[in-house]
Amino acid sequence: MSLDGVLSGPGNGRVTKEAREFYRLKQRAVEYYRSNAVPQRMQQVLNTMFYDKPDDVYGHLATYFASFAKPAAISRIVGREILAAEGQPTVEVEVLCTIKNFEKSTCFTTMSNCCSDPNYSTQEIGDKYNEEKNESVQIALEWINGPLNSLVKGLLPANQTEVDKLLSEYFQRKVEENEEQRKRDVEAEETIEPELFLSTPAIPAGPDKKKKSLKGKKSVVPEKPISPRQPPEPFFPGSVAIGVVSLAVAKAAARLQNTFLYLHIASLNLKQEPPKEMRMPLPMVSLLNCGKSSGGKLKMLKEVIAVPKPGLSYKQSLKMMMDLQQQITKLIFTAKSGPVAMSHLGCWKKGFDHTEQPFEVIQEACNTLELTLGEDLHLMLNFAAHELMDYEKEKYEVISGVLKHPDEMIELYTSLVEKYPSIIGLIDPLRKEDEEQWGKLCKLLSPRCYFWADAASRSIEKLLKDGLGENQYSGLILKHTNQTTISNFIQVAKLMEEHGWRFIPGLTDVETIDDSIADIAVGLGARFIKLGGLCHGERVAKYNRLLAVEEELAQRGALGHAFEHQFPVIGEEQQDLNPVKLESEQLN
Repeated sequence: MSLDGVLSGPGNGRVTKEAREFYRLKQRAVEYYRSNAVPQRMQQVLNTMFYDKPDDVYGHLATYFASFAKPAAISRIVGREILAAEGQPTVEVEVLCTIKNFEKSTCFTTMSNCCSDPNYSTQEIGDKYNEEKNESVQIALEWINGPLNSLVKGLLPANQTEVDKLLSEYFQRKVEENEEQRKRDVEAEETIEPELFLSTPAIPAGPDKKKKSLKGKKSVVPEKPISPRQPPEPFFPGSVAIGVVSLAVAKAAARLQNTFLYLHIASLNLKQEPPKEMRMPLPMVSLLNCGKSSGGKLKMLKEVIAVPKPGLSYKQSLKMMMDLQQQITKLIFTAKSGPVAMSHLGCWKKGFDHTEQPFEVIQEACNTLELTLGEDLHLMLNFAAHELMDYEKEKYEVISGVLKHPDEMIELYTSLVEKYPSIIGLIDPLRKEDEEQWGKLCKLLSPRCYFWADAASRSIEKLLKDGLGENQYSGLILKHTNQTTISNFIQVAKLMEEHGWRFIPGLTDVETIDDSIADIAVGLGARFIKLGGLCHGERVAKYNRLLAVEEELAQRGALGHAFEHQFPVIGEEQQDLNPVKLESEQLN
C-alpha cells in the first residue's frame, strides 16, 4: 500500500497533509544528494578513511571533498585610483572570486597609466599630460566598476584567452563608438562652416608689398631632406583598464593554482607544462643619465647601461652592478663638476660636455673594482634619437651647437663602437622614420652589437595588426601598458621569436611597485630585461622579484644558464646561422 493510502484514513486530514509534505521534502533531498553523487562519495571516503585512520579526520574529509568543488570563478572586480611614481594617478584592480561558496579576494594589481607618445613628448604636450592622465584614470574606473565587471563575472581566471578576447572586443567597440562620434562631430561642423563663411565679409587681398617681400627670400632646402615625422599612435582614454584587468586575472589564476606567476605565464605561452629549466634574463642596468635634460652640452646619451657577462648568477650580476653604481656615485660627487641629480630612470643624472666623459667615469669605476670592461660587463647605449631631432634644421643635435644629418650619424656611431669595443648594444640610435639609415647602420654594425628599438618601435597592438615589417632591428623593447593584454604580449613575443628577433620586457618612465614584469620576462624566456637603475622603489621592486625567482628556480633544480652573446646579422639576404634558434636548440 502506498504512503498516500496509509495516511488517508478518517480523522487524519491534518496529519496526512504534513506527512505528505515531509515525504515530498525527503524525496527532493534524496534526489538532490543523488544528482550530486553525495552518497556514493561519502560511502567511498568513509570506507577508505577507516583503513587510513588519519589523525585529522575532518581535515581529511575537507581535502577529499575539496577535489570535487567547483573551480573558482570571478565574482567581481573592483577598481580604485592610486598613485604611481612621482605622484601620478593610476589604477589598481582587485579580483574577487567565489571559492567554495565564499567570496574571497585573490589579488591586487596596478599598472602604469601611459598617455604620451615618446616621439611627441614636447613641453607643450607635457603641459596636458596630467590632465590626460586624470581623465584616463576616471574613465578606466568607470569601465572596471561597470561594464567590465559584468563582462568577466562568472569567468574562470585560468581561461586567460577567453578573458582577454572579451576585453579586447569591448575595447574595440569603444574605439568604434568614439570614431563614429568623431565623424558626426565633423559633419556637424561642416554644416555650420558654410553659413559662417557666407555671413563673413570677404577680406581684400593685400597690396603688392607682400609679394615683393617674398621675392627677396631664399628657401634653404637641405640636399637630402629628412623623412617627416610619422603621426603619433592614437591614445584612447581609459585603455589602461584593459591591460590592468588582464594582468589581474593572470595573477589571480596563478594564486588559485598555488603556483608562481612566471610558471603560469610559461604555461600560457607554451600551452602545456612549463619547461624543466628556465633562464634568468640578463639585467640591463642604467648607470648614467646624461642626455638632453642633464644640463651638460652632451645631448645624445640618454642612458649608459651596463650588462653583466653571461654565466653569472642573477645574484652575482646584481651585486656587481650595485658595487659599480656605488663607485660611480663616489666619483661623480668627488669630481664636483656640474649638477648631479637622481633621474626618474633610477640612476644618476649627470651633465657632460664631451662624449668621452661618461665612458671615462665608468672605466675608472671598473678599474677601482678590478673589473674588465668588455669582459666582466658590457655597455649598451640609449640615444633616444627622437628627442635629439631639431625639425627646423632637420638635423640631430648631438652636442650643443653640433648638428648631424641622419647620414652623418652612421659615421658617428661606427667610430664610437670602434673606439669603445665594450659597446654591444644601441637603443634608438635613429628615429623610426629614418629607415634608410637604420638599414645602413645595421648592416655595418650588427655583426658586433645589438640594435634595439624602444621609442622607434610601434605599440604591441600595432605590431600584431600590421606585422613586424622589415628586419631592421635585433629586437624590440616591449612594455605592458594601456590596452595590451597578457595574451597580446605573449603573441607578439612569439611572433618576434619566429622571425629571429629578440624582445626585451621594459618599463615606462612612470611606474608602479607592481613587479609582474619580472615574472613575465622569466615566463617568456626573455634574453634581457630593462628595468632602469638600482634606485627608486618601483624599479627596485622588480630587481628584488627577480632575485626571489632565481632562488625559487635553484631550489627546484630548474635554473638554466644564459649563453654567450650572439648578434643577429642584419641586412644579409641569407643567414647561415640563426642565433635565436641556436639558443633554443641548446636548451633542448
